[in-house]
Amino acid sequence: MATALLATTTLPPEDAPARESVHRLAAALEQPTAKLVAPDGTTVEVPSPVHEILVHVVEAMEAGHAITVAPVEQRLTTSQAAEFLGISRPTLVKLLDDERIPYERVTRHRRIRLDDLLRFRDLRRTERRASLDELTREAQADGLYEDAAEEYAEALRLARRTSGGGPQG
Repeated sequence: MATALLATTTLPPEDAPARESVHRLAAALEQPTAKLVAPDGTTVEVPSPVHEILVHVVEAMEAGHAITVAPVEQRLTTSQAAEFLGISRPTLVKLLDDERIPYERVTRHRRIRLDDLLRFRDLRRTERRASLDELTREAQADGLYEDAAEEYAEALRLARRTSGGGPQG
């Protein structure tokens, strides 16, 4: 059955029985191979790449993170792309006009590929991390943090997390 896969975001379960089911699923997925059993009893072995994706999904849900499944070639509207990046639509349009993010025109509407947005997001994180590192070097060279190096290191870790430079969930 061929159907178009649209982006679907699922929040982790809030009730205890559902969380326990996710936990049991995580334990089952620790096995090197997995099988799915359909309601009619048909068993299908899960291919290794699909198994790896399921493991990541379940680990993220166990950690309390929402999950979005979407094909990377999916095309998003400017509103969807702006929301994905956590910026305003006018800011996104400026990035498109400045050719920082590739896009296509469908009639008079712009569409942005998800993989191009992911690439831009990763580049932006790398640039932010480099800026934070440079600021750190300058501050240390100026002797601004000699007395509180541990506090500064913790503040830097916090800044990296809140600027999108931390682990992705």
